[in-house]
Amino acid sequence: MLIATNSRGHAVKRPSEQAIGTMLTDLDQGDHLILERQDESQEGNWYIQVLSSGNNTYQLEYRDGVPAEHYQTQTESQDRVLQALLGWMADKPAWREGFMWTSIGHWFTPAPEDKDDPTA
Repeated sequence: MLIATNSRGHAVKRPSEQAIGTMLTDLDQGDHLILERQDESQEGNWYIQVLSSGNNTYQLEYRDGVPAEHYQTQTESQDRVLQALLGWMADKPAWREGFMWTSIGHWFTPAPEDKDDPTA
């Protein structure tokens, strides 16, 4: 099931394209919107989220199941963010195109322990 949640805790199950557009338009600086696929038969997290960073800048992130598959980009185009959200929602592979994605998976995965380090 797809769930859209905003910074204020407002959640919409199985949101329409119009609901996603409205939730995005309503973001104030520092607010976020998360679209999450919840499937109890699969482990991991599948979501896309957007943060309104101010100055008409949006930080867009997505995760494909595991922490190592977490990516981030920025854009000044609310329309491009909306198209990415809707494309992700419809599971269209081309939704990622047109952005320069940076892997940030290392932020969410623990560093391997150093067996030679006596302080570890």
